[in-house]
Amino acid sequence: MIELPQGKLFIGGEWEEGSGEPITSIFPADGSLNRVLRGASKEDGERAIARARKAQADPAWRNLKPHERARYLYAIADGIEENAARIAHIQSRDTGKTLRETRALAASAAGTFRYFGAVLETSDERLTAQRGDALTMSIHEPLGLVAAITPWNSPIASDAQKVAPALAAGNAVLLKPASWSPLVSLELARIVEAAGLPKGLLSVLPGSGREIGNLLVEHPDIAKVSFTGGTQTGRAIALKAAEKLMPVSLELGGKSPTIVFADADMDQAIAGVLFGIFSSSGQSCIAGSRLFVERPVYDAFVERLVAATRRLKIGHPFDADTQVAPLVHFDHRDSVAAHVRMACAEGAQVLCGGGIPQGEEYEKGAYYLPTILAGVPNTARICREEVFGPVLVVLPFEDEADVIAQANDNDYGLACGIWTRDFPKSWRVGRAIRAGTVWVNTYKQFSISTPFGGEKESGMGREKGREGIRAYMAQKSFYTDLSGGPLPWAGAAAGVS
Repeated sequence: MIELPQGKLFIGGEWEEGSGEPITSIFPADGSLNRVLRGASKEDGERAIARARKAQADPAWRNLKPHERARYLYAIADGIEENAARIAHIQSRDTGKTLRETRALAASAAGTFRYFGAVLETSDERLTAQRGDALTMSIHEPLGLVAAITPWNSPIASDAQKVAPALAAGNAVLLKPASWSPLVSLELARIVEAAGLPKGLLSVLPGSGREIGNLLVEHPDIAKVSFTGGTQTGRAIALKAAEKLMPVSLELGGKSPTIVFADADMDQAIAGVLFGIFSSSGQSCIAGSRLFVERPVYDAFVERLVAATRRLKIGHPFDADTQVAPLVHFDHRDSVAAHVRMACAEGAQVLCGGGIPQGEEYEKGAYYLPTILAGVPNTARICREEVFGPVLVVLPFEDEADVIAQANDNDYGLACGIWTRDFPKSWRVGRAIRAGTVWVNTYKQFSISTPFGGEKESGMGREKGREGIRAYMAQKSFYTDLSGGPLPWAGAAAGVS
């Protein structure tokens, strides 16, 4: 049996009991208790910030060459890989995700640290074009202290996407994981400590947004906040950041369209649509939750999709055959159910799902059936609001112009999927859709080397890619005189003849 983290917080490199509000972690498959721990208080956060400030300013860290910082990232990647089975188990206990998915997330986290280590090995500053009698160059320096606020749905991967580039850039990081999933982030802290990262450069501070979240956003020593979560919270963070003139990265919600044209490979499209909305039990910001199907194939495609959805295996996260696991928490399951009831009140037809699965194996867990709704226009609330669960709305469309207009008629702009055999068509439509990521004949495929982010209310800024490190750095310009003489403006006043 894999033992879960004990619940102490990692405050400036020291394991200490938190002094904030209690946090209860449960196993969503049966409601059993994982751990009760005390979250971080404002005082805990202040202590972590003070230690981070000291550690980040220490020349032993701040003056490291990039390739020397890379060694720490490689060591962390090795530690994640060596503990992958333990990480996967903890995250499944914390979130209810299948072991198959949490193993993939652990591998992704290791790859993220390794990638940014490699970027450091090959990261160059540059000379800029000389326009006068000075050598000019552009260099990048750490911002200082970075707050990373991550969501509950994929914590280990989300943690890595923020912590790795921020450390690579030479910063100290204060990580606040979500209260529903604190344990795997504490496990990451143990691995980082074992990798030998100097004390103080990482803190892990689970706690309430009201207390520790606000402190991290508002504290004058925090130079940047990187946040992944809900749009409402992201907007509040942006307002506070504006008061400080502090940069932020915001990866927020989505209501992503998936588009199936009549010429698509239907087998490929069915599999892709199912994966796009029902994997992770729909708890994904990029879930393809609005499905647009071209009118000539709408009825046949939806009929096949409903039949395939009913065949999905709903079950325990530790069952290797499970495709749809429980939702993260009973409160969240109730929120998803409320969205479906609201849609039905607006006239939606439930084609499948729409409730809690029946059977003894589901009675104690936060399960919800994969659900497909139809019969509502794109203006219905179920098509506008992020459900963050296994709920799909299907809508017909007439032609390219119609589907582009409907897909873009939404406050979000995170992702889009297009299914067609016609490459020029996919290019035209993909370029016309306002979204940060477009997939063609696939969905939910990621690469750490490819930037990710959203438009409109789906956020601002980009993560991943070579430039992901630069998002955690300040750019500085250097001018070095080459003429050897004084500036002529002063003239005789400076004794210049």
